[in-house]
Amino acid sequence: MKNVIRLFTLTLFFLFSSYVLADVVNINTADAGTLAENIQGVGVKRAQAIINFREEHGPFKSVDELTQIKGIGLKLVEKNRANLRVSDKK
Repeated sequence: MKNVIRLFTLTLFFLFSSYVLADVVNINTADAGTLAENIQGVGVKRAQAIINFREEHGPFKSVDELTQIKGIGLKLVEKNRANLRVSDKK
Protein backbone atom coordinates (compact mmCIF):
# COMPACT_ATOMS: atom_id res chain seq x y z
CA MET A 1 0.00 0.00 0.00
CA LYS A 2 2.87 2.39 0.78
CA ASN A 3 4.29 1.80 -2.69
CA VAL A 4 0.95 2.67 -4.28
CA ILE A 5 0.82 5.93 -2.34
CA ARG A 6 4.41 6.77 -3.31
CA LEU A 7 3.69 6.02 -6.94
CA PHE A 8 0.55 8.16 -6.86
CA THR A 9 2.43 11.05 -5.21
CA LEU A 10 5.26 10.89 -7.75
CA THR A 11 2.80 10.76 -10.61
CA LEU A 12 1.02 13.88 -9.34
CA PHE A 13 4.34 15.64 -8.89
CA PHE A 14 5.42 14.96 -12.47
CA LEU A 15 2.03 15.89 -13.90
CA PHE A 16 1.96 19.26 -12.18
CA SER A 17 5.67 20.05 -11.95
CA SER A 18 5.75 22.12 -15.15
CA TYR A 19 2.85 24.21 -13.87
CA VAL A 20 4.34 24.66 -10.42
CA LEU A 21 7.84 25.35 -11.70
CA ALA A 22 6.81 27.75 -14.46
CA ASP A 23 8.02 31.31 -13.96
CA VAL A 24 5.85 34.37 -14.30
CA VAL A 25 6.45 35.66 -17.81
CA ASN A 26 5.83 39.09 -19.30
CA ILE A 27 4.36 38.37 -22.73
CA ASN A 28 5.39 41.83 -23.94
CA THR A 29 9.11 41.38 -23.30
CA ALA A 30 9.87 37.64 -23.24
CA ASP A 31 11.75 35.98 -26.08
CA ALA A 32 10.46 32.88 -27.86
CA GLY A 33 12.44 30.46 -25.73
CA THR A 34 11.14 31.95 -22.49
CA LEU A 35 7.56 31.91 -23.75
CA ALA A 36 7.79 28.30 -24.92
CA GLU A 37 9.40 27.19 -21.66
CA ASN A 38 6.93 28.90 -19.34
CA ILE A 39 3.56 28.69 -21.09
CA GLN A 40 2.03 25.21 -21.00
CA GLY A 41 0.80 24.20 -24.45
CA VAL A 42 3.02 26.69 -26.29
CA GLY A 43 5.99 25.45 -28.22
CA VAL A 44 8.57 27.39 -30.19
CA LYS A 45 6.25 27.89 -33.19
CA ARG A 46 3.42 29.43 -31.14
CA ALA A 47 5.91 31.41 -29.08
CA GLN A 48 7.23 32.95 -32.28
CA ALA A 49 3.64 33.69 -33.33
CA ILE A 50 3.19 35.60 -30.05
CA ILE A 51 6.29 37.67 -30.81
CA ASN A 52 5.19 38.28 -34.41
CA PHE A 53 1.74 39.42 -33.23
CA ARG A 54 3.32 41.70 -30.64
CA GLU A 55 5.65 43.25 -33.22
CA GLU A 56 2.81 43.78 -35.69
CA HIS A 57 0.14 45.08 -33.29
CA GLY A 58 2.14 46.57 -30.43
CA PRO A 59 2.28 45.45 -26.82
CA PHE A 60 -0.49 43.32 -25.38
CA LYS A 61 -2.89 45.28 -23.18
CA SER A 62 -4.22 42.13 -21.53
CA VAL A 63 -3.38 38.45 -21.37
CA ASP A 64 -6.72 37.70 -23.07
CA GLU A 65 -5.40 39.21 -26.31
CA LEU A 66 -3.36 36.04 -26.77
CA THR A 67 -6.58 34.41 -28.02
CA GLN A 68 -6.25 36.49 -31.20
CA ILE A 69 -3.29 34.32 -32.18
CA LYS A 70 -4.09 31.21 -34.23
CA GLY A 71 -3.80 28.10 -32.08
CA ILE A 72 -4.19 29.89 -28.76
CA GLY A 73 -7.62 29.68 -27.21
CA LEU A 74 -9.20 30.80 -23.99
CA LYS A 75 -8.66 27.38 -22.42
CA LEU A 76 -4.89 27.66 -22.90
CA VAL A 77 -4.90 31.23 -21.56
CA GLU A 78 -6.92 30.21 -18.49
CA LYS A 79 -4.57 27.31 -17.80
CA ASN A 80 -1.59 29.71 -17.77
CA ARG A 81 -3.18 32.93 -16.51
CA ALA A 82 -1.46 32.87 -13.11
CA ASN A 83 1.95 32.88 -14.80
CA LEU A 84 1.30 35.52 -17.47
CA ARG A 85 1.75 39.30 -17.24
CA VAL A 86 1.61 42.21 -19.67
CA SER A 87 3.81 44.44 -17.49
CA ASP A 88 6.38 44.05 -14.76
CA LYS A 89 3.90 45.28 -12.15
CA LYS A 90 2.16 42.66 -10.02
